[in-house]
Amino acid sequence: MGRKRVHELAKEFGLENKDALSLLQGAGISVKTHSSSVYEDEARAVLQKATNKTAMTEEKPAPKRQRPGMMIVRKRKEDSAEVDADESTVADGEAPAVEVEGTDADEISAIGIDESDEVYEPEDGPLEAAMDFDVSGALGGEATTEEFSSEPADADADVDTEPTVAAEANEPHAPVADVAPKGGQPQQPGPVKTNKDRPRSATVVRMIDREKLLERVPNRRLGNQPTAQNGQNSQNAQNAQNAQKFGKVTELRVVTDPFGRGREMVDVGRDKKGRAGARVTRRTRAPTKREMMEMRERAMHPSRLKRKKGAKRVTRKTEVTQPKASKRVIKMRETISVSDLAHQLGIKAVEIIRKLMDMGMMVGINAPLDYETAEMIAQEHEYTVDSVAFAEEVILTGGADEDKPEDLVLRPPVVTVMGHVDHGKTSLLDYIRKTKVAKGEAGGITQHIGAYQVKVGKKGSVTFLDTPGHAAFTSMRARGAQVTDIVILVVAADDGTMPQTEEAIRHAQAAGVPIIVAINKIDKPDANPERVQQELSKFELVPEAWGGQTLMVNTSATKGTGIDELLETIVLQAEILELKANPNRPAEGVVIEANLDKGRGPVATVLVQRGTLRRGDAVVVGGTYGKVRAMSDAKTQQRKEAGPSSAVEITGLDSVPEAGDPLNVVENAEKAREVAEHRRELTRSQEQTTTPRMTLEDLMARMKGNETLELRVVLKADVKGSVEAVQEALEKLSTDEVKVNVIQGGVGAITESDIMLAAASQGYVFGFGVRPDANARLVADREGVDVRTYTIIYEMVDAVKKAMEGLLTPESKEKVVGHAEVREVFRVSKVGTIAGCRVTDGKAMRAAKVRVLRDSVQVYEGKVSSLKHFKDDAREVDSGLECGVGVEGFNDVKQGDVLQFFQVEEIARTLESTQGGKRSPGAEAHP
Repeated sequence: MGRKRVHELAKEFGLENKDALSLLQGAGISVKTHSSSVYEDEARAVLQKATNKTAMTEEKPAPKRQRPGMMIVRKRKEDSAEVDADESTVADGEAPAVEVEGTDADEISAIGIDESDEVYEPEDGPLEAAMDFDVSGALGGEATTEEFSSEPADADADVDTEPTVAAEANEPHAPVADVAPKGGQPQQPGPVKTNKDRPRSATVVRMIDREKLLERVPNRRLGNQPTAQNGQNSQNAQNAQNAQKFGKVTELRVVTDPFGRGREMVDVGRDKKGRAGARVTRRTRAPTKREMMEMRERAMHPSRLKRKKGAKRVTRKTEVTQPKASKRVIKMRETISVSDLAHQLGIKAVEIIRKLMDMGMMVGINAPLDYETAEMIAQEHEYTVDSVAFAEEVILTGGADEDKPEDLVLRPPVVTVMGHVDHGKTSLLDYIRKTKVAKGEAGGITQHIGAYQVKVGKKGSVTFLDTPGHAAFTSMRARGAQVTDIVILVVAADDGTMPQTEEAIRHAQAAGVPIIVAINKIDKPDANPERVQQELSKFELVPEAWGGQTLMVNTSATKGTGIDELLETIVLQAEILELKANPNRPAEGVVIEANLDKGRGPVATVLVQRGTLRRGDAVVVGGTYGKVRAMSDAKTQQRKEAGPSSAVEITGLDSVPEAGDPLNVVENAEKAREVAEHRRELTRSQEQTTTPRMTLEDLMARMKGNETLELRVVLKADVKGSVEAVQEALEKLSTDEVKVNVIQGGVGAITESDIMLAAASQGYVFGFGVRPDANARLVADREGVDVRTYTIIYEMVDAVKKAMEGLLTPESKEKVVGHAEVREVFRVSKVGTIAGCRVTDGKAMRAAKVRVLRDSVQVYEGKVSSLKHFKDDAREVDSGLECGVGVEGFNDVKQGDVLQFFQVEEIARTLESTQGGKRSPGAEAHP
């Protein structure tokens, strides 16, 4: 059933709100006010039990007045009635409750009882009314019969029944069975009936007031009532007399629960299993009127009376239900947070965190969990995990299987040229391509990754990737090593191995790529190829001539020496590797560089690794997507398609991708958009879970404890890779006292928003390969923002270094310029004390500071207020001359003191002089 409010139920049962509330609380139902809602079926059962709605029947007419000396006997509809009672011994002066079956006569007259008698009719049903009330003593051995309900108060109780002996209607004193004396044999029970066999149309017990009854009994005296002085013999005789007059007598006892609820009449002549036998041996008595009132009060208001000692409150426990198997399913995507998993499992998140900590995993409430971890947690709670992750792999591959061996064809090798700055990498490629790219680069140094495809005789073509050699382009070199097949390590014969040479070797070895060493500049007079080979052997690059496996070629980019041999070595190495790819499948590649062109929009340099890229294909590039609207090679020639190992520039993307992002061709633009949005959503969710939110208190504490100076920079560059490289180079300049904070980095020209951001953050704007437009210049002049543009990266690095050094606190250095001995002390009114001195060494200077030394102990330090040579003011007085010196703020100068003149010089500090300065290895190697 549904839920219902307490006051509605109280109105239905005719109770006060507070009474209904007390009854429900006493029954263990959690309610607070009369407006609280409860389950209707539970509350209705409690209130019906308390108000006796189920046990009450229609009140029958009063019995007819009969002649004196007779009793009222109601005839049941059945031939026999069943009663539950416990065996008990009747106390002295009290008669037990009896039950007498009626005969064929419907009604028998009672002795002196009419309808005007006061009758106590309980409202709580048969439980209180069934209490046996002693009236036998007043009747001189004759007891009135009380009617009671045959339906017990608690239907679930174990109740036994026993038929009674019927009395004939015309024989008021028919013989009955003897009452079992104390310690006597129990009576044999009749057939046992259950509660279900009892008729529901039961009459109600009526208890007649004792005093009223005695007044109406004719010819009866109180002297006939047995007393305690009569002894046990008179009591036994009284019991025998009662047995003869009223037939079979059943001894009953009221049994209640520890809270005074659930009363029932139990036959004491039967045991718990329904067999005849004594259950209660201790002497019991009928309850007094006060006890009956207390029991009634306890039933109506259990909380008002003190509970019995040792009684336990029966609390209603919530039943733990478990959903069916089809509902015990956890749905997750690629990952699921701890809080979301706990919510779907219906448990607290701390339980999952504690379990993961026991497994050695330190996670937070928002930490993402993978499929395996979530499945392990769910299995412990009998749940299963259903992955509803976005099927990105299916969309990207289109359901295509792995390439078959017969579909694979030879592809050109991808060769990355790496080495230290100014060792001739681009010049070497220029000679191979018959171009002059190096002369077009700013400062003659490569600033970007260049991708070119060169025909090598009749044997095919080779794709070259030219990486920068400057220290700032570590990320570019690492990216070039990851997408290449062969690495050409260029080392100058006159310079040997340098920091970037070692770094290039580490990148290539980490990627597992074979290395071909090109010892360049062998045409120089101081070239020493043997020394280079010896230095490279320290990095496990042993030449074949020495028994190693590394191919080394001596070359000269200016004269072309060894270039043909180098190309043949590349082709030979490619044949050994057996580089193959399937051109008849959707293209897959990687972004080498990306930039924002003013006329063409986002432009990406892409290296195709598998398949064929065609104009008009829908592509997904990292978190961006679009259609290939135009495609050109390194010579700016338009192409309709690009096969494996081809390097092309594409346009048509919605934004500038990151360098190193994968490229995939999908079925249509709609699917490309779905994949891109899914990747962006994953990126946002990872940022939210990994980046903790900072409160205002945390920010204030951080600002209070942070004394490090910051140089704030807004960085703009022409390509995405340059932004990453320059930002990394600038951040490496940070020291313990001053650091570089790149507050924003982007691709494209410097705009007004960049100027406003720098003005708001009190920073600088640096442009690498880009310049501000006209409006941006006007805003920069108005806001006073310093905008600087560079085309060579090390020039930008040097400028940032100088700006950081300007933020450093200069170093103070003290320089002593002279000493003077005090010979006389003069007191001048309105001026103060003047020390007549003689300069012993150095100079006494007016602009210098002075210390007063007394017995070689400093007593004062301050400024010189006046310096005179005789009567003339002087700026300085040389050694051996006399002068008058006034010390500002000090008049306690004494004869024999020594005045020390000194100056404080401030020396500018450098980043290298600061403790903990971070220097980029090889950054000092400029051309």
